[in-house]
Amino acid sequence: MEFHENILTTIGNTPLVKLNKIVADVPATVLAKLETFNPGHSIKDRMALKMIDDAEARGDLKPGSTIIECTSGNTGMGLAIAAAVRGYKCIFTTNDKQSKEKIDMLKALGGEVIVCPTSVGPDDPRSYYSVADKLNKQIPNSYWCNQYDNPSNAEAHFESTGPEIWKQTDGKITHLVVGVGTGGTISGTARFLKSKNPNIQIWGIDTYGSVFKKYHETGEFDDNEIYPYITEGIGEDILPKNVDFSLIDHFEKVTDKDGAVAARQLAREEGILLGYSAGSAIAGLKQLKNKLTKDDLVVVIMHDHGSRYVGKIYNDDWMRERGFLDAEMTVNDVLRHLQAQEMIVAHKEDNVRTVYDLMRDHDLSQLPIMKDEEIVGSVTETAILSYLLENPLRNGEKSVVEVMGNPFPVVEDNLPFSKLNSYFSKTTPAVITRDVTGKRYILTKYDIIQMIC
Repeated sequence: MEFHENILTTIGNTPLVKLNKIVADVPATVLAKLETFNPGHSIKDRMALKMIDDAEARGDLKPGSTIIECTSGNTGMGLAIAAAVRGYKCIFTTNDKQSKEKIDMLKALGGEVIVCPTSVGPDDPRSYYSVADKLNKQIPNSYWCNQYDNPSNAEAHFESTGPEIWKQTDGKITHLVVGVGTGGTISGTARFLKSKNPNIQIWGIDTYGSVFKKYHETGEFDDNEIYPYITEGIGEDILPKNVDFSLIDHFEKVTDKDGAVAARQLAREEGILLGYSAGSAIAGLKQLKNKLTKDDLVVVIMHDHGSRYVGKIYNDDWMRERGFLDAEMTVNDVLRHLQAQEMIVAHKEDNVRTVYDLMRDHDLSQLPIMKDEEIVGSVTETAILSYLLENPLRNGEKSVVEVMGNPFPVVEDNLPFSKLNSYFSKTTPAVITRDVTGKRYILTKYDIIQMIC
């Protein structure tokens, strides 16, 4: 019989797969190292197990220990899997820009997750680095892995990822493209590959808002380079000890949008569902295509699986809200995003009191007025209030026609979102539209503000 003693022995030996359509304009042969084949669906399984093995060997981890780690998700997954097998507890700190899927998966594997703010410096006591450090000092028999500075991180890739790539390419690899976060993957893999052939080019993929590229080129740590970004898994506002800048030949920055769009392209053109950093790696490679020739053999490390990002880069609404899709959002998209309810109407035969009660009961500021199936006018709370103040005696019994204004404009559901503004004015607080089934909906100024904010 052929079987593994436990899930940990399935880590590593991931396949290389040739990319075709998405790199059609790249002269080189491009191979993807699919780390999604690890049990935790990311490359971080390798270093997570190595950090635990080494900690056990040193006596830092003992029976009943609690593993603590600051993680963007993937390292936590690897640690949680190993901890489940080895019998440790886990507490993970992460930041609030990470996908909900990552957090839910960490919890599913038995980890406790503490979410910390992204928009604070690494030395801030609220940062996920500082919180992990604090927990380690407070909890007896705990071990903080600290993947950023733990040498076991890079060593795992020197021992496994590098040798695998060298063997799988028969030593013909000319370029390695890797997204850089903690630095363990690129540094450990590069150290092995350059020991075999120092001419292999190592290209690190960075993101805007990260310090790596400028520091690599100038030796200056520039705080002005640091600002919030959406891309997950790469880039840093610190210099982890695992980043060996001497082994990296070039850093290439990729925008949040280009990384997200490229990830979706990988899924649709190559049939491979991968994470945000994989998209960034491909986008960075395509930005550097003029540095390649037909004789080059490029290996791109694909860090994690797209299942962690189904609510983000693989969600059309999320992409549109950030301007990442070329197709502009339409009125129909707004309806879906707001989960709009079918339009409530008043009728021309109703009196002011009836219409007011209807608006109050449904917390509405305006209503269309209909006669039979035709929209003949509109009424707003401002108009009703003005009318009541001017006619305080028994005026609620008067016909709504007394306060009725012009009908709200009707717009098509495929109208671009950016063109809605031209329909609103001081006297026109709403528009009416229909969906494909013919149901009517009303969109107000407040709805549009809510959509944007």
